[in-house]
Amino acid sequence: MSLALGHPPIEITLRRSARARRFSLRVGQGDGRVTLSLPLRAHEAEAMAFARAHEGWIRAALAKLPSPATLAFGGHIMVEGQILTITPSLSAGPRAPLHIDGAQLIAPNDPARLPARIAAYLKLRARDRLVSASDFYAAQIGKTVTHITLRDTRSRWGSCNADGALMYNWRLIMAPPSVLNYVAAHEVAHLVEMNHAPAFWAVVARLYPNWQVQRDWLKQHGARLQAVRFDGQV
Repeated sequence: MSLALGHPPIEITLRRSARARRFSLRVGQGDGRVTLSLPLRAHEAEAMAFARAHEGWIRAALAKLPSPATLAFGGHIMVEGQILTITPSLSAGPRAPLHIDGAQLIAPNDPARLPARIAAYLKLRARDRLVSASDFYAAQIGKTVTHITLRDTRSRWGSCNADGALMYNWRLIMAPPSVLNYVAAHEVAHLVEMNHAPAFWAVVARLYPNWQVQRDWLKQHGARLQAVRFDGQV
């Protein structure tokens, strides 16, 4: 269910939750989707009044989001914290693998398939780095990672379930390696503490000292990673 707010209209998705005790608003970093969570028994009129009261905050949050970034030859993309120029290969065939050469990401000269090829390249690179980092941190606390899944999530960078399976957002491969490593340490720490209590953060600090710097980087620049479009559309 959704409602429209103000002029120009802002579409707000209403999400009822059994855990919600009050109204809360969230603006998605990647897609700019505005979500209003409300208790199960709350009235839509109350939700609308809450949204109107916070319209200024919503519009300010939307204005801060980076514009969607498309991928094209001559453009740029961040890979492991390095800004690379996307450059067409002049000699390799259409099936040649992408590769990094200095400050360039070299790709087959096929503009129509470029975004999908870059996405596939990043996912493979992300899996390699995240599996390695997860196993490394798990070994430090005597735990085992049972399974790793990569997704393109909008609300979180990673998650862990009680069975030892981890999920990561593959866009982490665009961030500096230290940020990816922090997220891996964070999720592995959940193998010990399935919460965010002080005991959990003590495990994180043991695995990755000064983790706050990397978390702050994601807060400041995460929207930039989410803004990259791999479907060729704006």
